[in-house]
Amino acid sequence: MPRGYNARRRDCGPGSIMIDQKDLEIWAGFLLDHSIGGVTADDRVMIKGEAVCWPLMAVLEQKVIEAGGVPDVHVVAPNNERGRVWSAGMARSASDEQLARIPTWHRDRYDSMTKYVEVLGAEDPEQFMGLAADQSQALAAADRPFADIRLSRPWVITLYPTEASAEIEEMDFATYRDFIVGASTTDPRPLLEAEERLAPVINDGTTIRIVTECPREDRELALELDISQGRARLSYGLRNFPDGEIFTSPNANSAEGEIFVDLPVNYGGNDIQGIYLKFEGGRIVEYRADVGHEHLAAIIETDDGSHRLGEVALGMNPGLDRVLKHPLFVEKVGGTLHIAIGASYEDCYVDDPASAKGKAAIEELAVAGVLNRSAQHVDIVTDFRPGGCGRTVHVDGIELGPRDGVWGVVS
Repeated sequence: MPRGYNARRRDCGPGSIMIDQKDLEIWAGFLLDHSIGGVTADDRVMIKGEAVCWPLMAVLEQKVIEAGGVPDVHVVAPNNERGRVWSAGMARSASDEQLARIPTWHRDRYDSMTKYVEVLGAEDPEQFMGLAADQSQALAAADRPFADIRLSRPWVITLYPTEASAEIEEMDFATYRDFIVGASTTDPRPLLEAEERLAPVINDGTTIRIVTECPREDRELALELDISQGRARLSYGLRNFPDGEIFTSPNANSAEGEIFVDLPVNYGGNDIQGIYLKFEGGRIVEYRADVGHEHLAAIIETDDGSHRLGEVALGMNPGLDRVLKHPLFVEKVGGTLHIAIGASYEDCYVDDPASAKGKAAIEELAVAGVLNRSAQHVDIVTDFRPGGCGRTVHVDGIELGPRDGVWGVVS
């Protein structure tokens, strides 16, 4: 170990409680060896996160060095949500001309990386909260090209526990930390078996029908999506950590009907809950939220693609028995279903989106409107467990339902 390297434990931030070094080593090992497929001498691995996440980032950096790769450590400013191309300061004060002057070295940095690890976790989310709708939309639009580069490489996102995040979840820090660390040091590979059982249903299906109940109106709502051109993607620690979902991208022109989304999500430090959406011809034509309506509006009104859906997925992790607001966690809870407002996943349609054949197929799907392009991709989650607003899910004539936190075919 290098001089000054603490082999026992790392501090979570000012005034916080330590995380055992053993847990950090296990966590980083999963991220590098499982999630992004290992590190070789040919790899330049971007490790991105705020300084408050440094304990985990430091272990990741060291492991990349020991594997012979080159770590590109990208420390994010506290007023910049997720290290976007511009900070909240730029969003609030810069002109359109200034926002357009993205430095060439920023793109070069992203182009040069071969793999990507993002450690989420904010020291002071209030620094990037409270943006006006047009300001949030400008940030999302400017950052989208770099998100596309990230999505074209092996990548993974994880969440580091911070005191500010615990406050958002309305939990004491020790309980929050233990839940995050416990979930992030659990082997995700056993989740694959249940996902593999469902994959043929998704792959062979043409239509998914989602029935939810709107408590305000005491009536059932039905939303139908064409999934015939997508394919099931199995998620067991390869992109998100912790993980556990089976997902696909629907035909973005196909959404018809209504849905109610009951579980809370925190987006950009702002709570959104109790979401109602109505679709016609694939587009959101009516929407509201019981909490954070203005933040939902800012997401949906970003661009044309943010009026459509890019994903439908089933949460498959029975070990996540506590619902957090953070989308990385809430969407993985076993027995939930989520849809994403915004961009589709290209690899839901083709094996290799980066190949010449894959690029041509993706462009055809985009021109046809099947594949959705947007600066946004925001997951919102409905609870199909007892007490939730979810009622039934059918793929063609096959009913799916959760049992003990795992989705399967209802016999």
